[in-house]
Amino acid sequence: MHGMNRWLIGARPRTLPAAVVPVALGAAAAVGSPGPVWWRVGPALLVSLALQVGVNYANDYSDGVRGTDEVRVGPVRLVAGGLASASAVKKAALAAFGVAAVAGLGLAVVTTWWLLAVGAAAILAAWGYTGGPRPYGYMGLGEVFVFVFFGLVATVGSLYVVSEQITGLGWLAGCVAGCLACALLVVNNLRDIPTDREVGKHTLAVRLGDRITRRFYVLLLAAADALVLAIALTGRPWAAIGLVGIVVAVPALKAVLGGAKGSALIPVLGATGKVQLVTGMVAALGIAISG
Repeated sequence: MHGMNRWLIGARPRTLPAAVVPVALGAAAAVGSPGPVWWRVGPALLVSLALQVGVNYANDYSDGVRGTDEVRVGPVRLVAGGLASASAVKKAALAAFGVAAVAGLGLAVVTTWWLLAVGAAAILAAWGYTGGPRPYGYMGLGEVFVFVFFGLVATVGSLYVVSEQITGLGWLAGCVAGCLACALLVVNNLRDIPTDREVGKHTLAVRLGDRITRRFYVLLLAAADALVLAIALTGRPWAAIGLVGIVVAVPALKAVLGGAKGSALIPVLGATGKVQLVTGMVAALGIAISG
C-alpha cells in the first residue's frame, strides 16, 4: 500500500458513521425550533469527522510506539505495519485535530465561546485515549469517552449550533448515538481480547471477559433501539422507522452470539457500522419529519 491508500486505511473508514450519525441526529432534533441556521451543520460535521479521523491516527501512533499493535488480528495499522513512520502518523493526527479546531472556532464565533472549551476537552480526550503516560483506554474507560463525546457532546453540540438551544430530545438522541458508537468500540475490543490481554491493554472487554462483553454488545444495540422508541413515544412518532436497524443488525448479532472470534469478527465491525448508520440516519429522518 502506497500513497493516499494507506492514509485512507489508517483513517479507518468503517468507524466514520460514529462521526456522521450524531450530527444528523442533532440536526434533526433542531427541526421545528425557532430560527435554525442550517449552514452550521456543515462545519459541525467537519468537526466530528476530523475528530474521528484524528483519534484513529492518534490511536495508531500511540499503540504503534508502545508496541501494543505488534500482535493483532484486526485490520493493518500504519505504524505497526511499517506503512508509515510514527512521526508522520502523529503529524496526521495533529493535522486532523487542527482541522477540527479551525471549524470549531468558526462555530464558536457565531454561537458561543464556550464551544472552544468543549472542543479542547474533546481533543485532549481523543489524544488521551491511548496517548500520554496514563492512557484511559488501557484502563477500560474507552467506552465512557465514546459515549460522552461521540454520543452526547456531538449530538447535543450539533443541536445547539443549529438552534442555539438544548432540549430533552437532544439528550435522548445523544444517548442513541452514544450506544451505537460504543457498540462499534465493544466489538472491536471483543476481537482483540487475547492480544490486548497479552500486551497489558486492559480494555473494558478484557476486564469483563469474552462472555459478558458479547452480552454487553447486544445490550448496547437493544438500548439504542429502546431509546429510538422512547423518542417516538415522546413527540416524534416517525423516529420509530429507525427500528429498521434491527433487521440490519441480525448478521452481526448472529456472529457475536454465535461465538465468532479473532478474524471472524473483522466483518462484524463493518456490519456494526452499517447498523449504526442505518439506525441513526433513518431515526434522524423520522425525527426531522415529525418536527
